[in-house]
Amino acid sequence: MTDFVVVIPARYASVRLPGKPLRMIAGKPMIEHVFRRAMESNASSVVIATDDDRIAKAAEEFGATVCMTGDHHRSGSERIAEVIDVLNWDDDQIVVNLQGDEPTMPAQLINQCASLLDDHQADIATLASPIASVEDFENPNVVKVIVDDNGNAIYFSRAAIPFARTDELKTTAIKAAQHHHGIYAYRCGVLRRLVDAGPSALEASEQLEQLRALSLGMTIRVAQAAQQPGTGVDTEDDLVVVSTQLS
Repeated sequence: MTDFVVVIPARYASVRLPGKPLRMIAGKPMIEHVFRRAMESNASSVVIATDDDRIAKAAEEFGATVCMTGDHHRSGSERIAEVIDVLNWDDDQIVVNLQGDEPTMPAQLINQCASLLDDHQADIATLASPIASVEDFENPNVVKVIVDDNGNAIYFSRAAIPFARTDELKTTAIKAAQHHHGIYAYRCGVLRRLVDAGPSALEASEQLEQLRALSLGMTIRVAQAAQQPGTGVDTEDDLVVVSTQLS
């Protein structure tokens, strides 16, 4: 069994949904639901990483381990990098980055993502699913990934990739792409290298931090999610949907 830990980065500020981690879902703050999903996995430990005292207080009340971080981080990966240094984790330790707005992420997928790093040729692991519709393919909020024949990422984009030269080829293009899910597994040494490198031009353009890894020549292994990953929460409408799923 793969040995891994889960870190849940959580910040209070959110442009579309202020105070998102503490928004209530079925009588519990969203961050507690995320924590429970992580605890259902095979992780040896689960840590909530935050710079906000309100989130830390709520997390401690439901029994979570909390690591306080600085408020300067630009991404969840940067926040997790501080955690691994504070806790002095070894470079070979596998960490799963479980986003703090994924209250319905199945534990099976957390385990699946971590297990992909059993192949030491992969630097980072993540999951994806088939594109559900033309609308999703063209939606910039649905991140697309295309992979090579070995299941390694070639590129991630908010754009509709690969480009269909004719309308007749659009179906082929949709089949070639996958819907990327924002869950990652990496070894601590890889994460340290990522953060030390700083943002790449590709990352800055698309606002997708995984493109930094590709710019550095890292291998990102992409597997098809073993089950439907559930609904992430970015808006009030998402909150209503998830509340129904978890009630």
